[in-house]
Amino acid sequence: MLNLIDFSLYLITDRNQVTANHTLFSTVESALKGGVKAVQLREKDLSATDFLPLAQDLRDLTRRYDARLFINDNVDIALAVQADGVHLGGHSRPTDVIRERVGQKLLIGISTHSKAEIKLAAEQGADFVTFGPVYATPSKAKYGAPQGLDKLADACRDSSIPLFALGGITPARAIEVQHAGASGVALISAIIASPDPRAAAEAFVTCG
Repeated sequence: MLNLIDFSLYLITDRNQVTANHTLFSTVESALKGGVKAVQLREKDLSATDFLPLAQDLRDLTRRYDARLFINDNVDIALAVQADGVHLGGHSRPTDVIRERVGQKLLIGISTHSKAEIKLAAEQGADFVTFGPVYATPSKAKYGAPQGLDKLADACRDSSIPLFALGGITPARAIEVQHAGASGVALISAIIASPDPRAAAEAFVTCG
């Protein structure tokens, strides 16, 4: 059996937000130096041909820092690079289908936006969920108005698996969402778009 979720900071990549003095690789490495222990490689616009070598590079990198690597949506690539898990969204294949295929080889994370989606994810074999957007953030505007702390707390109370708050999270807000019951936070720009990803990661690790 795989270990339980052993991280509280879930970094999601977006190479288009990387600052001028960094590459995606150097940004992720800086974040790992700052204490990040789980990375989701999410570059959805890349072809499989371009995505696979990037996934392998980040697999090698995360191993050096004893951190977990999750691959967004693509189970074949997750298995090929021996990632720790796969992260599924609203347009992915059903969770139970993926679980039947991978067995216990991979952890499965699911993006959710309601208590019903959280319940279904748990019933179908997910190991954890992200939930949001909790606060207003441009990258999640298409999902509607922010959920807010009250809905987050309600979702956390009902969730049988670890829940990571997502959307507009800052170090100060990370404390708020943890008080609401979240197991951790998932974020992109707060670290990826920072000119100093290591310091940004350390700020979240410290507040946790």
